[in-house]
Amino acid sequence: MSPTDLPPSRRRPLVRVPRPQVMPPRVRRRPATGPLWAVLLTVVLLGGLLVGRLGQLQLVRHEEAAVAAAEVATRQVSTPAVRGRVLAADGTPLVANVPSTVVTVEPRVLLESEDEGRSLIASAADALALPVEELWGRTRLCGTADAPPVPLCFSGSPYQPVPLAFGVDPVSALAVLEHPEDFPGIGVRTLPVRSYPAPAGVNAAHVLGHLGRPTQEEVDASEGSVGPQDRVGRAGLEQVYDEQLRGTPGTTTVTVDPRGVVTGRLSSTDPRPGADVRTHLDVEVQAAAEQAVAEAVATARRGGAPARSAAAVVLRPDDGGVVAAASWPTYDPGIWTTGVSQADYERLLDPDGGEPLVNRLVARTFPPASTFKVVSLPAALQTGIDPDARYACPGAVTIAGQEFTNYESESYGLLRLPEILEVSCDTSFYRWAYDHWREQGGVAQESDAADRFLAVARGFGLGRPTGVDLPGETAGTLPSRQWRRDYWEATREETCARAGSGYPEVQDDERRAFLEQLAEENCAGGWQWRPGDAVNFSIGQGDVATTPLQMAVVYAAVANGGRLWQPQLAAALQRQDGTPVEELQPVSLGSVALDERALSTVRAGLEGVNVRGTAAAAFRGWPHAAYPVAGKTGSAEAFGREATSWYASYGPVDDPRYVVVVVVEEGGLGSDAAAPAARAIWDVLREQP
Repeated sequence: MSPTDLPPSRRRPLVRVPRPQVMPPRVRRRPATGPLWAVLLTVVLLGGLLVGRLGQLQLVRHEEAAVAAAEVATRQVSTPAVRGRVLAADGTPLVANVPSTVVTVEPRVLLESEDEGRSLIASAADALALPVEELWGRTRLCGTADAPPVPLCFSGSPYQPVPLAFGVDPVSALAVLEHPEDFPGIGVRTLPVRSYPAPAGVNAAHVLGHLGRPTQEEVDASEGSVGPQDRVGRAGLEQVYDEQLRGTPGTTTVTVDPRGVVTGRLSSTDPRPGADVRTHLDVEVQAAAEQAVAEAVATARRGGAPARSAAAVVLRPDDGGVVAAASWPTYDPGIWTTGVSQADYERLLDPDGGEPLVNRLVARTFPPASTFKVVSLPAALQTGIDPDARYACPGAVTIAGQEFTNYESESYGLLRLPEILEVSCDTSFYRWAYDHWREQGGVAQESDAADRFLAVARGFGLGRPTGVDLPGETAGTLPSRQWRRDYWEATREETCARAGSGYPEVQDDERRAFLEQLAEENCAGGWQWRPGDAVNFSIGQGDVATTPLQMAVVYAAVANGGRLWQPQLAAALQRQDGTPVEELQPVSLGSVALDERALSTVRAGLEGVNVRGTAAAAFRGWPHAAYPVAGKTGSAEAFGREATSWYASYGPVDDPRYVVVVVVEEGGLGSDAAAPAARAIWDVLREQP
């Protein structure tokens, strides 16, 4: 019977006997702790370094870290100072500042807008009744692909509001401000802009100058004093005294986020206004000078002369102070206030329109003609002519086979030296200059060392700038043997080419023949100082060229005994409350060597010009006994052109207070155009206290 056949109660439990296994006994090992400690040690060391560095930054280098953080998270914004004014001698403003309403937009709003703010700008343009494209263009950074040209683009700081429109009607601007929900980010500011009060109708555009945007080079070189949106002097006194007028800008430190949007303001310093420039200009005299040259041009044109331009200057002979300075044609200086257009700028430089931007007082030269004889007569005396003798004044003289004449070949017989100046006898000067030319060796002489005519002219300061505080002054031309050789070498190739080809493009037969003959002569021997050069030099013709201001300095020296003063428009710098900053002292340029006999001879001749001489008609009815004025007319002739009219003068003779010089380009005779204009200025001067 098997165990499975037994009932469960009698069955024994099964016992399982394990089978033998061959294997090594299990050994219990303790885990390794070395790597763990290495990791922990590394963590502790790194943590210690971090804590130490933080402590160093917090405790030892706190300020350095703060500065570094600020450099990353802050920006400096410049606030322009109020520009100083330009004042007349009595303090009357000639250039001032007036408030202008400017509508702006925050850069942040433009950045956060889906359309870059286009719809916002369109709404603002509609509310202000302004062209939308013009306002939109001002939000575009200058130089980028879709930006309009300067000044219609934006060249300012990205951390300041963008100016959209200048000179906006305040009522329209207020209407925009009253609806901020419709114009988010749109603001209104009041900024000072240049204004020109024009007291007594004074224009003085060439003297005062104007403002313009700086170049990038000027911004970089200013060391923070000039920003891209600033205005700097671009002409006249605005340019020469730009630094003093500009003042010191203020600065504001703002915080910005990674997008460059301003998030706060940390600190600020207030700007310091610029100094006022007080000038020597007299409002009444300046107005008279401007009116006189304008009327001289109109009168000359009615008589058939082109009268292309004109200038007048009134100078004090005792210190060089410029009392009046006028240049015609002129323009409205206010056009620069909100940015001149390209078309306007081209008109200002258009030769057919008279180039109104050019200051004829210092930037254009003219042959001084007979006004130059106050230089040539002392020179002739230095060559040995007898101051007490009488000299023939024939209608014409022949020099080296060429005939040279007086005006209309008029003859005056034997004259004393002062009388030669009174009637402006050219033929006497021709002979003196020719004799001196031959004494020096004629054509064979290559040195200018012994030329007394040239030496005296240089002694009067001609041939170099006067140093006046106006930009763009030209030096003029004093031709000489060396100058002739340099000019010939520079132009020889072209001159000789013209000698061969002629001037077929010139329609006038007489002028074409003249130019062709001149080219042939200059090609063959243009380097020589010939008799014609010497005689033309003596009467301020030929290649002699001076500015009206240079001749004013010459006549000031005759009036004051030979002293040369640098002309100055500015008299002082002062704060805007009138307290002084700096008095600008007169600048001496030395003196010209004139002996007393030569000086008295010249003065006697000039005193007779207005009484008996070439300017007697212009000064008819003048109170010569009470207020004597000495002067000299000049008529600079050029082939194919009307003469340029000159008149230079000083007075009163016994105690000179003023020098007056007037030039009318292609205005005709000096007695007909320039002298009457100067008479009108003297009418005002003799009433001055």
